[in-house]
Amino acid sequence: MKKIGILSDTHHTWDDRYAVHFKDCDEVWHAGDIGDMSIVRNLREVAGTVRAVSGNIDHGEVKRECDECMIFEIEGVRVLLTHIGGYPGKYSPGVKELLKKYGINLMICGHSHILKVIHDPDLNLLHVNPGAAGQHGWQKERTLVRLTIDAGNITDLEVITLGKRPLI
Repeated sequence: MKKIGILSDTHHTWDDRYAVHFKDCDEVWHAGDIGDMSIVRNLREVAGTVRAVSGNIDHGEVKRECDECMIFEIEGVRVLLTHIGGYPGKYSPGVKELLKKYGINLMICGHSHILKVIHDPDLNLLHVNPGAAGQHGWQKERTLVRLTIDAGNITDLEVITLGKRPLI
């Protein structure tokens, strides 16, 4: 059994509440637009394993250290972690084929700043976009997601609201 913390679109913003909400997580996954590797380093102090992909605003050290896409298996669940992926019914070009090819059960992406948790019955997968955890963007609420993966099952999915995005 693994507890997973998921966030995206921090855009250079570290919030100490990430550590509070992810302190009991075995892994933290960041779905891109990190902004600065210090975010990943801070997350590594919270969870033993951090998986992070680069997003469209990332450059420099983040781009060198983080791939654009990760496919891996954890507790019997095949995961795609990427930044721009779309969602069921509106996948980004090439993503649906990737999901089929690798038999993905759980797709995690960011980019839209819109929290979405959608089951795709055609591909039998769960799509999760944790929304945006940072201060920049058009989202009204800043959000994180936590879930548990155990023996092929995804359970205990929680949405954590960090509050309103400040007007910038």
